[in-house]
Amino acid sequence: MVADTQGPSAAQLAQALVEFSLHGSFPEENVSSLPVKPDALPEAIKALADAKAKLQAEIHAINEETADDVRAWQTNAQSVQNDMIRSKALANEIIKTSEAPAVSGKDTHDAEAKAEFLVRELNYNAQVQEALRGIRTVNRTLDEVEKARDERRILDALHLLERSWKELDAIPVNKSCRAIKLLDIRAFELKTDVHGVFDHVWSTLINVDVEKRTVSISSSRKDEPMSLSDAVIGLQAYNEVDRRMAQLWANINAAILVPRMDIESDTLPSIHIQDNTLEAKGSTDKSVESLFVDLEKVFTFLVQTLPSDLVETISSTLLPGVIHRVTSVWLDSAVPSSLSDMGRFQQVIALAKSFCTALRKLGFTNLGDLQEWTESAPRVWLSKCREAALDAVRAKLSKGFGDPTQVEKIEKQMVSKSEGQQIAANGAAAVDDEEHGWGDAWGIGEDEAPGAPEGAPKAAEKKTAVKPVDDGDEDIADAWGWGDETAEEEKFLEETQKKTQIPDEDSSEAWGWGDDTNNNQPTTTAKATKSEPEIRELILKETYSISSMPQPVLDLIAAIVEDGEALTHDSYANSPVAAAAAGLFSVPTLALALFRAISPHYYAPKEGGNMFLYNDATWLSEKLADFATTWKTRQDISTRAQNMLRLDNDVKSLQGFANRAYTNELGLKKMMLRDRLGGEQNLLQLDDTESYVASAVSMVRSIALEWEPILARSVWQQAVGSLVDALASKIISDVMDLPSIGQEEAYNIAKHISSVEELDDMFLPSKLQGTKPKQGEIPLTSQFASSWLRLKYLSEVLQSNLRDVRYLWMEGELSLYFSAEEVLDLINASFEDNIRTREVVKEIKGNPHPRGE
Repeated sequence: MVADTQGPSAAQLAQALVEFSLHGSFPEENVSSLPVKPDALPEAIKALADAKAKLQAEIHAINEETADDVRAWQTNAQSVQNDMIRSKALANEIIKTSEAPAVSGKDTHDAEAKAEFLVRELNYNAQVQEALRGIRTVNRTLDEVEKARDERRILDALHLLERSWKELDAIPVNKSCRAIKLLDIRAFELKTDVHGVFDHVWSTLINVDVEKRTVSISSSRKDEPMSLSDAVIGLQAYNEVDRRMAQLWANINAAILVPRMDIESDTLPSIHIQDNTLEAKGSTDKSVESLFVDLEKVFTFLVQTLPSDLVETISSTLLPGVIHRVTSVWLDSAVPSSLSDMGRFQQVIALAKSFCTALRKLGFTNLGDLQEWTESAPRVWLSKCREAALDAVRAKLSKGFGDPTQVEKIEKQMVSKSEGQQIAANGAAAVDDEEHGWGDAWGIGEDEAPGAPEGAPKAAEKKTAVKPVDDGDEDIADAWGWGDETAEEEKFLEETQKKTQIPDEDSSEAWGWGDDTNNNQPTTTAKATKSEPEIRELILKETYSISSMPQPVLDLIAAIVEDGEALTHDSYANSPVAAAAAGLFSVPTLALALFRAISPHYYAPKEGGNMFLYNDATWLSEKLADFATTWKTRQDISTRAQNMLRLDNDVKSLQGFANRAYTNELGLKKMMLRDRLGGEQNLLQLDDTESYVASAVSMVRSIALEWEPILARSVWQQAVGSLVDALASKIISDVMDLPSIGQEEAYNIAKHISSVEELDDMFLPSKLQGTKPKQGEIPLTSQFASSWLRLKYLSEVLQSNLRDVRYLWMEGELSLYFSAEEVLDLINASFEDNIRTREVVKEIKGNPHPRGE
């Protein structure tokens, strides 16, 4: 009862009065029933005053915000009121007129005009009223959208938004009207707000955690009024089905599929499904079978938890990428590169077909690549064989040369006696049959010299040519302006002349010809078959070096061909790759083409690399030719397999490739040698010509030393001889280009030539045959350097007087190596123009071919 006597507090009284004044609400009974005390009235009155002031401020703020609209509405309302007043006045006037109609036509016309005006005004007022009602309707609809948004009724909100836009379009007002613009802006903002709510609901129903590798999909949730099926409608309303699903599949791919399909990873997770959650966890093996089981789980989960409208997008977005990884990574890695493990390959094909069937049952399409893989096993396996073969060639070449290996080249030739002697002199390794020796068969004597170069002058002739008989009456040297040679010059001339003389020794002894008891023959044994007295079969044998690269390539080709031959057997008739037999026989061509394409890159850095490449390609071509020949005669393979092997073109290509490697290397070395000799400049007009010549000679020896352990003896002779010939040709050309040659310059040139002639020691028969040096050996340089004798005779001409030059031309063999025009040019450049010179010139011109060639 104490509470009844105390009455309400001042705060309670003030709150009750404010609530009643603002909202018309009565206080609770326990407050209204209490008596009011006088001391509470001031605070209550103050609270009412504060509420009034606050309300006035709000009204003022609203007035400020809507002042323009209110003024516009006031203006329109005033205009409507004025129109109504005018309309009422007109109506009264019409009534009066109707009660007392005027008889004049003017009055009638005015009355009709007024009536038409009133009709238009009434129509306008009706339109304004309809527009106002439409605006009110749209505004109320948008209020309902707000309410549905707040309650997360996304579909209702979208339907109401769609209705509001239809209602907005139905309002008979220009769209530029401010009221219409405001309604349109409000509708757009509400759509954005609803979309934000939709994103929240979507992420609640479908959640992908890439880091945790989980995917949760719920058809509905108790705390969300929208279901997953409703969400599809929302996606369609926002036209976001493709974009939203592409993002979903990308997230599922990153969270589940990529970790599971990363074959390079050390461990792979397995796929687990619990309730509505898909998770990649634990570990599994890297077999194709386990992969297909897990992928089937993933796609089954998606089909069972997602609406059908969303599942349809899997075939066009998620599935193609998965199938590409399956075929290009997993299935291709399971394809064997040979016939080994073919049983496992057949199991993989069966698993792939089973996986295709499972995906079709789930309703998926677009299985083209996987379906094609299962149906084209021969092509897939053949492609893997090609790829493996090419990778094997690359891998071997990338490992480098390895240790060089000495191999033998054996060649049989039918040769005549002179040809056999020439081969022997060149240092080729041959054998004499114990029963039929070359010397016995052809009667080669010890006093014969088979190694003498063709066209070389005989010793006696040479001595006469070099030192012709002096007639004693004339000193032809006067034409040079020279006096008698000094003893030093005579010695130099004699030493130069000796280099072209041929001793009477028989170089055939190096082969053991003519003397069966000769113990200095090569370590090889002799074999020859006597067919005719002057024609014999000669077996030539040479050794050269190859790298470790060509043997694996040969082994690879043999293995591939053997697999191709096996596929022609009945035991492989039911094999899925039986149809690939013919294609397998074409793989060696690809492997050899790759060898030719990339091998120069790996050989070039090696010292003597191009010559190794020449040897390797030559050896490989010969072995392939032997392999093909043997293949055609094998009795353990079918005729079909014999006819499938076609290596003839590959052998020819390898031979051409080897020759190009040889000529390219030789061309490069010649270019370097020419640069050592001054390049395009005249060597003899450069300062310190002697150092240029010495450098070039040193280079030739260095290259010869580099090539010697690599090339076969005959090839080495040709290659080094070509360099020597290039050196000789450059010097000859530069001498012939000189406008004049003085006595001292001639001797200097002869001295330079003499230093070049020291290269003769590389072509001694004993060196070429690998035997001990012999006294008086005749170098065979001219057989491998066509300009060598030209160079020697040029040296003699430069050191001879005019009479000696005439004798060399008329009686000697100078005309065999120089034309009349060249000799005349040398005479004009070397000798003074006097009577004797003109007589010799005339005589040479009259006998351009003194030896009758």
